Amino acid sequence: MASTVPYTKKPFASSILLWVRADQPRQTGMDYWKGPHSKIISATPAFDEYRQIHLAETNPGLWPATHGVETAIPADRRIDGVAEVTFQSVLSPLLGRKQTRLAYKDEINVFRRTLLYAGPPNSSRWYDVAPPGEKTRARALIYLRRREGVGTGPFRKYVTDELVPALANTGVITELRTQVFMPWNQRLWDTPNVNHDNPTEQRFHASLILGFVDASTRATFFAGEEITSLSDRLSAFASAVHAYDVSAALTYVKDGVILPHYQD
Repeated sequence: MASTVPYTKKPFASSILLWVRADQPRQTGMDYWKGPHSKIISATPAFDEYRQIHLAETNPGLWPATHGVETAIPADRRIDGVAEVTFQSVLSPLLGRKQTRLAYKDEINVFRRTLLYAGPPNSSRWYDVAPPGEKTRARALIYLRRREGVGTGPFRKYVTDELVPALANTGVITELRTQVFMPWNQRLWDTPNVNHDNPTEQRFHASLILGFVDASTRATFFAGEEITSLSDRLSAFASAVHAYDVSAALTYVKDGVILPHYQD
C-alpha cells in the first residue's frame, strides 16, 4: 500500500539525543540548554529550523505493553531532550563548522551524554496532517529499534507506507514528523568530555513526533483500540518502541530566521 499522506517537506535533518548532567538538578541543566546553549546553536549558519524537544522528567513509556516489544523505557537510558535540526541543504553542515566547534566546547557545561542520529537526504518527512485551525498543544516522541533480521529497506517502507498512513487515518494527529536513520556513527558527533556510549542493542533506527490538540487526546490515543492494532503489525518490524511524553517543543530558528524569542 503506497502512502497517500501529504507531506510539506522532505528535509535534510538530524537529531541529537541529550542527557543532562547528573551532578546538578535536572532543571538547572534543562534551563541552561534552553538559554545559553540555545544561543550558540541558533547562530549556526544554514539552518532551516532548530527545535528543542524537552521531555518530561517522568517518562516510563506511553506506548502500551506489546508482546515481544520493549515499550518500557529503561531508566538508565531515559533521554532528557532532543535537538532537532533541519538544514537548508546537504552542504549546510559544512557551513556551520565554526559554530559547531563552539557547541562542542559548551556541551560539557550541560550534558553528560549526546548521540547524533542522521538520515540520508529525503529520508525525513514532515507531514501535513493538521485539520484547519487545529493547534498542537501536546506531543509524543517515539523511537523505534528495528527488529533483528528486518532489512533497512523493508523497515523504511513499513514506516512510510504503512505506519504513517495508519497514524494519519486516526484523525487525531495534528503534527507528524518522521526520520529514518543511517547506521549510527560516533564520528559524526564526537564531542570532548561527554559520553557517546551507544551499544548496538540500544541503538535506534527511526523516530516519529506525533502532535495532538491536548494531553487528554494524547492519553486517549495511547489507551485506545487503534494503538493495539498498530502494535500487532509494528511488532513484526520493531523490537523496541519508546514513546516519550514531550513537555515542550521550542523553536529557535524557523524558515532560516533566528527568532527573537523561542516559539512554543
